Amino acid sequence: MIDAMDARRSIRKFCATPIPRQDLIEILRSGMKAPSPKNRQPWKYIVVEGDAKAEMLRVFRAGIAREQAEGALLPQSKKHIAAANYTVDSMAEAPVVVFVVNPLGKDVSEGLTPEEHVYEICNIQSIGASIENMLLCATEKGIGSLWICDIYFAYQALCEWLCSEGQLVAAIALGYPNESPKARPRKRLEDVVSWRS
Repeated sequence: MIDAMDARRSIRKFCATPIPRQDLIEILRSGMKAPSPKNRQPWKYIVVEGDAKAEMLRVFRAGIAREQAEGALLPQSKKHIAAANYTVDSMAEAPVVVFVVNPLGKDVSEGLTPEEHVYEICNIQSIGASIENMLLCATEKGIGSLWICDIYFAYQALCEWLCSEGQLVAAIALGYPNESPKARPRKRLEDVVSWRS
């Protein structure tokens, strides 16, 4: 897995080559092996491909346009809408998009009690581990991936289209890479680690 961690890149250009179903299943199963508090396993994966993917992209683009024009969920983040549109273009190239939902989660607009807030934090940590497992498994199989948070620029539209209860957390684009990006710069160990004895 260390090699997969070193090799993993965010891929934004994909080949049209289909991903074998067995490889997809193994990627999803790797996500299911992530740790979770009290073994809640707070994840659900919605795999979108083919004609459904084309419809999802239309919904995504309409949601971004709505975010730009009216009642934005993320009004202070409008400067990132161009990047969100670029993300949708990348998703269009990928043969498969997996939406990750927390079926135990609350809607982003709901007020939470302190206890509910802690549950959300714990479940989101588990979902992050689940997504990373899938990205590393995909990398080992030579499949590129892109962890997508730009879904929040079309959050309501995508939630309505997915018809899934719970909290939409992220999406993952999967496909064979049509680019070989270099590693992005990382902070130095001494800048992010403090030792206490």
